[in-house]
Amino acid sequence: MYYVYVLGSERDSRLYIGRTNDLRRRLKKHNNGESFSTAFRRPFTLLYYEAYRDERDAVRREKALKLRGNARRFLMERLSFSLQ
Repeated sequence: MYYVYVLGSERDSRLYIGRTNDLRRRLKKHNNGESFSTAFRRPFTLLYYEAYRDERDAVRREKALKLRGNARRFLMERLSFSLQ
């Protein structure tokens, strides 16, 4: 199983979008500062994830969310609705 996930930084309230095949391990790495790209923004909270059987599907979805197009806009709407 492959996961596309969205983390919320408790330090700067910004989002991080990533992809992994082990969501729990990856979240621990982010929060332990083992990920160079996010070490200075920790701690993180897992806000959202999607599961995929095929890694290619997860890669496509991650890229779509990172490009800030309609996929990103719909995700932001979904997150704001679920946080209310």
